[in-house]
Amino acid sequence: MSTFLENQNWRYATKKFDATKKISNEDLNTIKEAIRLSSSSYGLQPYKVIIVENPELRAKIQPAAWGQSQIVEASHLIIFANEIQLKEQDIDNYVINISATRNIPVEALSGYADFMKSKILTLPEETKNVWTAKQTYLALENLLNAAAELKIDVTPMEGFIPEQVNEILGLEKLGLNTSLIATLGYRHEADDTQHYKKVRKSEQELFITL
Repeated sequence: MSTFLENQNWRYATKKFDATKKISNEDLNTIKEAIRLSSSSYGLQPYKVIIVENPELRAKIQPAAWGQSQIVEASHLIIFANEIQLKEQDIDNYVINISATRNIPVEALSGYADFMKSKILTLPEETKNVWTAKQTYLALENLLNAAAELKIDVTPMEGFIPEQVNEILGLEKLGLNTSLIATLGYRHEADDTQHYKKVRKSEQELFITL
């Protein structure tokens, strides 16, 4: 646990990346697996994770992300896109996956499937889309923690115009919406932010014990 806390103190939202340094395939695969293993409500994972390697696409995305330099300078750009047209078939596919993974007949999972459908599919569309977007934050946290362990810097971003990013990547036709962006790489020595003390609420201010 001490190492985990050391990693949390080490990481920060990197403002300037060293564009000459690239993440190895091995480390990238570790991060992808950490994202894949993330928790989510019901285990449904109602989102896609898009790794944008094409430099031309990243240059197009930069203006939609308030011109932030990390979009083009970081080693990798990751888009978390929540599903905005979650359907009954999506839940059925998940149940089939459970059946195959755990060697349980699909019929034995019908009650769980019906429960999920009754709780999710009956939500108003806007509420359902907010719910699927929230799930991406759980995946982002796994990314942040895994990257910190590998001493890879990450900048999580909410500063972008989703509609523009969606249009650039053609996400709407896939039933997806950009909910989060993360840039990964290695901090530039000229990034003064790395020397700032971490500012957080004190334990007394943050926690309430009842």
